Amino acid sequence: MGALPLVQPAVHATEKATEGHEGARSTASVPKKGERFAFALLGDMPYTRKQEGEYAAVLEDLNEEDLVFAVHVGDTMFDPRPYERNPSIARQPGAKDNYEYVLGTFNSCNHPLIFVPGDNDWSDYVEFKEIKADPFECLATVRAMFFPEGRSLGKRQMPVQSQRNDPAHAEYVENQMWDLGGVTFATMHVLGSNDNFERTPELEAERKRRMAANLAWMDKAFEHARDHDSQGLVLIIHANPGFENHWPPSYLGRYFRLFGGVKTPNPPAPTPYDEWVTRLRTHMESWDRPTALLHGDTHLFRIDKPLFGLKSNRPFENLTRVETFGWPDTHWVKITVDPDRPELFIIEPQIVSANLLKHGAS
Repeated sequence: MGALPLVQPAVHATEKATEGHEGARSTASVPKKGERFAFALLGDMPYTRKQEGEYAAVLEDLNEEDLVFAVHVGDTMFDPRPYERNPSIARQPGAKDNYEYVLGTFNSCNHPLIFVPGDNDWSDYVEFKEIKADPFECLATVRAMFFPEGRSLGKRQMPVQSQRNDPAHAEYVENQMWDLGGVTFATMHVLGSNDNFERTPELEAERKRRMAANLAWMDKAFEHARDHDSQGLVLIIHANPGFENHWPPSYLGRYFRLFGGVKTPNPPAPTPYDEWVTRLRTHMESWDRPTALLHGDTHLFRIDKPLFGLKSNRPFENLTRVETFGWPDTHWVKITVDPDRPELFIIEPQIVSANLLKHGAS
């Protein structure tokens, strides 16, 4: 497989589309296998009241695009710790009216919208000191509001499967799967903030159950892609799973010697994501179709080949990781599926002109 090209960012204006233009988007056809199509990736927004305006510009921008769907990879709310220090800066995380606001923005999208929960959407509320917010009650709210059975959110909805149909993991309605244009897509509920590792006994127990469900859903996604002869596979999570913890020492050394004063971890410390990364690597050892892993969490736009095979000790050339922009950078990523290209995925950062930081401006 060829490496994915990093193209120059596109800068978009955010003028509203005409009535007819929006109508055309809302009736976009479902791509067939072998047809080219595009979708949007965004996440880690809107954190603050200031960013809400920038987020609205992002939604306007992608509403003007020919997209088959959009996916928000979580963290729609501010971290509770800085919020309590200055409540004027943002809506209250976990408040019912905040969830309603976010749902309204999702349903204003002209395209089907898929949501992947992040830690700021429920689990981080254990960090509140003054405000009372139960993470598990918030998780129940997220599941009830954002995951209607059998379909996406958005003005134009599309059908999806979910893990609710698996008796062993039926509570995980947020783990979804769908096929478009010969490509299989699957979401998994993998969180930032160290995936809740040992935060509290209750959250640790939840983490273990959720990880078991995520691993089973990953197995299902690869099985489904094989059985349906999918041209490619897209896995979507919230968390940055820390692939660097699994790099061979020679690659770690090559990377860290670029930065004076920074020592190479020796050995890398275990993380709660290790089991998930190991399972992904096991599947990739016997899967040769183009695969994309999409996530947010650490707010740094990147495209790379971060996962190494145990057999080759080199990166899997058919696996590409894309991390989207996040607070305070309010943009999105367009991903085009082009069956005529051996790498299948074309990745283009979309820089929203209204949200450009004016470097050097007074």
